[in-house]
Amino acid sequence: MKYRIEKDTLGNVKVPKGKYWGAQTQRSIENFKIGPIGSMPKEIIYAYAIVKMSAAVSNNELKILDSNKKNLIVKVCKEILEGHHDSQFPLVIWQTGSGTQTNMNVNEVISNRAHEISGGKLDDDVKIIHPNDDVNKSQSSNDTFPTSMNIACYKIINEHTLPALKDLKNTIEKKSKTYKEVIKIGRTHLMDATPISLGQEFSAFGAQIENGIKSLESSLKRFLEIPIGGTAVGTGLNTPKNYDKIMCKNISKFIGIEFFPSKNKFESISTKDAFVDVHSCLKLIAISLNKIANDIRFLASGPRAGISEIKLPMNEPGSSIMPGKVNPTQCESLSMVCSQIIGNDSTINASAMQSHFQLNTFMPVIASNFIQSATLLSDSVNSFNVNCFSGIEPNFEKIENNLKNSLMLVTALNTKIGYDNAAKIAKAAHKNGTTLKEEVLKTNLISEKEYDRIMDPIKMTKPK
Repeated sequence: MKYRIEKDTLGNVKVPKGKYWGAQTQRSIENFKIGPIGSMPKEIIYAYAIVKMSAAVSNNELKILDSNKKNLIVKVCKEILEGHHDSQFPLVIWQTGSGTQTNMNVNEVISNRAHEISGGKLDDDVKIIHPNDDVNKSQSSNDTFPTSMNIACYKIINEHTLPALKDLKNTIEKKSKTYKEVIKIGRTHLMDATPISLGQEFSAFGAQIENGIKSLESSLKRFLEIPIGGTAVGTGLNTPKNYDKIMCKNISKFIGIEFFPSKNKFESISTKDAFVDVHSCLKLIAISLNKIANDIRFLASGPRAGISEIKLPMNEPGSSIMPGKVNPTQCESLSMVCSQIIGNDSTINASAMQSHFQLNTFMPVIASNFIQSATLLSDSVNSFNVNCFSGIEPNFEKIENNLKNSLMLVTALNTKIGYDNAAKIAKAAHKNGTTLKEEVLKTNLISEKEYDRIMDPIKMTKPK
């Protein structure tokens, strides 16, 4: 492999020819051979490109960066955002906890690519743009990395996760209305209970998703406050007056989302409480989705020896040995994602606890786990919605049969014949293999006409 020599404050470093990164990136590659190459999420890199582009424009507005350098930096940042340089960001999550090496990776790529655009060569000793003095001007890793985290994670939730959840909620609500008069047996403790409509059962799912959406939207606002301008510890050392406000203005302009300077930059740099808060909402939604997925696969179990009250779309063969078997694969996939999100929440909580004095030093792993949760959630919800829930149909025959054979319909007789008498009738019917009606009429406690009036399953699904 051919190399060129790059320099940093520790000395010379061999960098592969043709790569835009510099000495600090190369040192990170060599010192942190941990996990897959390039595991730092691309969402963070793209958010960083927005930050660097905004910084160049802001510094130019403040007359501390000339227009030529500003234009070159902006041009390279746009190239990054278009995906032209994805291969130039090879660093792993498992690096310095401040994300400094990723910040420098971005700085070096921008610097070297800008030099190349201006007509220079990568092996020139002197570059037209310096990665620290120009690209990183008025910045620190300690305020740019958390700012990039906020931007990346807000965009994913807002653009992907929330729309997916709202689509699923709409599908569930439509199914709930469609099947509002399909009366079936309810279940508590996994045992037969009083009747409920399939629409009512589905309505609980819709309410769960709606509540999760509301919680997520409310907590997500915390990401709109960014620590940019706080530099190393929150004081704003080496920034011009009003730099934070001008930065927020330009970031907002570039991505169409209004961001604001943190009310307290010391807090937003030194802690990751906002990520604990927002991810807890993702965890809550995961718990809700797991309940929904489990209920759906239980209701579809069978087709002959299970509950089998609903039919799922037959998307693919389910067994390599049992012919004709079709499994609830979308439910299982969604549940696995939910487990992953709950695990990620533990990682984020533990990592947020590593905030010591003026800096949290577990930011890359927080960012990685959060982005994975948000991405997996949106993908799995879309898949579950399209490939499962939208195609659910009632198994009317099985629903009717289960309803007729349920002994818990006797509950409706409590107010007429008393709890104890009703219990005796249910036990007798179960023991003798008879119907509730047969056993009731043996007692002479109520007439057949009155029995038929009271024992209407539709009436049992609502108050008197």
